[in-house]
Amino acid sequence: MPADNTHHLLAATQRRAEQTRDRATAALRRLDTTGKPITFNTLAREAGVSRSWIYTQQDLRTEIQRLRTRHHPRSATHAIPDRQRTTDASLLRRLQAAADRIRQLEHDNRDLREALAHALGQRPRPTPRRRHPR
Repeated sequence: MPADNTHHLLAATQRRAEQTRDRATAALRRLDTTGKPITFNTLAREAGVSRSWIYTQQDLRTEIQRLRTRHHPRSATHAIPDRQRTTDASLLRRLQAAADRIRQLEHDNRDLREALAHALGQRPRPTPRRRHPR
C-alpha cells in the first residue's frame, strides 16, 4: 500500500490560496493608491486571478464595492487615494489658521487707517468692530 502523501497536496493548495489572496489584496491597494477605476475586471487583471474567484471572496467584494462607491462621484476627475485624503483635524487647523490670518489683517488694516488719518492730520474715524465668537 502506497504512503499517504495527501498532506503535501493540501499544504501546496493552502499556499497557493494564500498567495492568490495576497496578490488580490495587493492589487486592490495598488488600484486605490493610483486612483485607477476599481472594478472586478480591473482587479482580476491586475492580480492575475479570475473574476469568478473574486466574486466568491466576500471581503474582497465588499471592499471593491466600498471603493467603487467612494470613487464613483469623482469618475470625471482624478480620484484621491485614502491616505491622501484631507482629515477633519487638518481641515479644522486650516480653518483656524485662516481665521487667525483674518484677525491679523483686520488689526493691520485698523492700524493703517489710523496712521493715514494721523499723517493727514485728521482724527481717525472709528471703524466698526466685529465681535468674533471664540
